[in-house]
Amino acid sequence: MDLRSRILSYTAEFQPDGDYTPPSDTQRAKLAEGVGRLLDGDATKAERLLAPIGLKITRLTDTASGRRYDEIAARKPGEAEHWGRLYLNADAALHWSAQVPHPVADQDTELLGVQLLEGNPGGSLVLAGAHRRAGQEDAADVARRGDSAFHTIVTELQKRDVPGVQLHGFAKDSDRPYEAVLSTGAAQRVLTETSALADAMEADGLRVCRGWSDRCPLEGVTNAQGKEAQRRHAKFVHVELAPRARGNGRDADEAEKALSGLVTSWADD
Repeated sequence: MDLRSRILSYTAEFQPDGDYTPPSDTQRAKLAEGVGRLLDGDATKAERLLAPIGLKITRLTDTASGRRYDEIAARKPGEAEHWGRLYLNADAALHWSAQVPHPVADQDTELLGVQLLEGNPGGSLVLAGAHRRAGQEDAADVARRGDSAFHTIVTELQKRDVPGVQLHGFAKDSDRPYEAVLSTGAAQRVLTETSALADAMEADGLRVCRGWSDRCPLEGVTNAQGKEAQRRHAKFVHVELAPRARGNGRDADEAEKALSGLVTSWADD
């Protein structure tokens, strides 16, 4: 199968008025255990845990790259279909995750997540399953909530010291004269790799606001996954990109290249 088409066909159906109900406490506990088993290499046990909550594991081979991936996704249309998906590179040890909490709503962040997964070994992609305005009372805004499948999966990765980069997009206006806003979320600490990421972007002509040293908008200090990373002393990089640094924007290639350098540095650790 074509990995990119599979993922983008899934997110193409997301609508602001779409259905979304978060998983229950019991369902999240089963999901956490199932994801943990898969991360630890026991796919058979993971499948047994995930099946009762409507999820399954599928081994995929991408026609473009020949790489194999394990996908956790809904078994059929229904409630679980809106919880999101996890993709794990099955041909290399896991070293990093790309996280897309607002696919479609933050336009082309889902494409960037796929590009990072396709282009760099040792990675995973955590993808939200609904538009951020789906459901009721911001229930699907998974970057701000701890009751989602998205948050559950990211937490399991953090437990295993897997660093993550979370991809967001913003609408550029007069108080945001940047192509990228970089931070480490709630921790607000400088990391060697975040400084290197900012340097790489600036070397390619992108204007960058560094959350650890500048006063920036959109630093992600209230981000639920960032707070969890702070509690667990896990590496978490919050990236906000202007429209021109995503999709077909004129700075999109440079942004992707710099982010590939970030995840490659984690894979080489």
